[in-house]
Amino acid sequence: MPTAINENGGPRVDSIRVETYVIPTDGPESDGTFAWDKTTAVIVEAVAGGVTGLGYTYADRATAVAIREALAPVVIGQDAFATAAHYARMVGRVRNVGRAGIASMAISAVDVALWDLKARLLGAPLAAVLGWAQPAIPIYGSGGFTSYGMDRLQRQLGDWAAAGLKFVKMKVGRDPAADPERVRAARAAIGERVELFVDANGAYARKQALAMADRFAEAGVTWFEEPVSSDDLAGLRLVRDGVGGRMEVAAGEYGYDPFYFRRMLDAGAVDVLQADGTRCGGVTGLLSAQALADAHGMPLSAHCAPALHGHVGCALTRMRHVEYFYDHQRIEAMLFDGVPAPRDGRLAPDPTRPGLGLVFKRQDAAKFAVDKS
Repeated sequence: MPTAINENGGPRVDSIRVETYVIPTDGPESDGTFAWDKTTAVIVEAVAGGVTGLGYTYADRATAVAIREALAPVVIGQDAFATAAHYARMVGRVRNVGRAGIASMAISAVDVALWDLKARLLGAPLAAVLGWAQPAIPIYGSGGFTSYGMDRLQRQLGDWAAAGLKFVKMKVGRDPAADPERVRAARAAIGERVELFVDANGAYARKQALAMADRFAEAGVTWFEEPVSSDDLAGLRLVRDGVGGRMEVAAGEYGYDPFYFRRMLDAGAVDVLQADGTRCGGVTGLLSAQALADAHGMPLSAHCAPALHGHVGCALTRMRHVEYFYDHQRIEAMLFDGVPAPRDGRLAPDPTRPGLGLVFKRQDAAKFAVDKS
């Protein structure tokens, strides 16, 4: 069957395939406000001109239904290079069901697949299509779950420090009384030259967060993520002002659209804006977050999904680093060939591989499959 051609002479999107996989963790995991024992990955493949683009998100399996029933019909048959138009159509399609949450994560996965497809059709790495800003992006090791005992906490963070990472992050907030001791143990494991971040996932109350910041500062903590709920912009601003120059306050991982990021930035709620391309609208959403951060003179940090954010981060001038989240780096190595390995605390996309440089290992993933189309 011949490939459909658009009015500009390029290929049209022939199909959108979506599959869901559920991968167990390698042990119980929790943070300050949530516990889990598995992660769901929704994989999207966009096909045009005999070329397949790959996208994904970490979300509920309902995301696959939204992609299959709502988003695929407005993308199939359209110009494969028209990523901006695809994004606008998808946003318009979810108007009556709500933009945030599942709908935005569905848009994110399809948008990433379409950008990957575009880059593959051009025969270039995604970072090159976006425009290289740097050849490699710093990462920070992220784990240190509240479910971990002291031995595993110290071993995980210490191993990252020994591997050359300059920053590591641990979870706090489930047992506030134990947090200062856990933070001191983490500092002992990583030494004095590695920066220590903490993430409360919104577990603390406002004044409690300020009191904990005083304790964390004693161990040289330089980053306090979601000290209070990310919906409490006034509380984030209170903590940010209260900690002064001792540490940075960061939030934004639950941003699903540019309006969320704009409200957070206008409120002066953070020192560093976080964005997650698997939630905020994919590559297109990350470009919007970059523009907002640039307008506010604010650094940007990518939340999780390192195989995706490594490429995009190398094209965004405001991107400071990428979260090398334990669960996601483990899952991405299981599901994809071509995942870049950290070197000297950085991720460097392979400039010889087109798109994101990833190849889906469908046979390896089959044992985790839940549904497919």
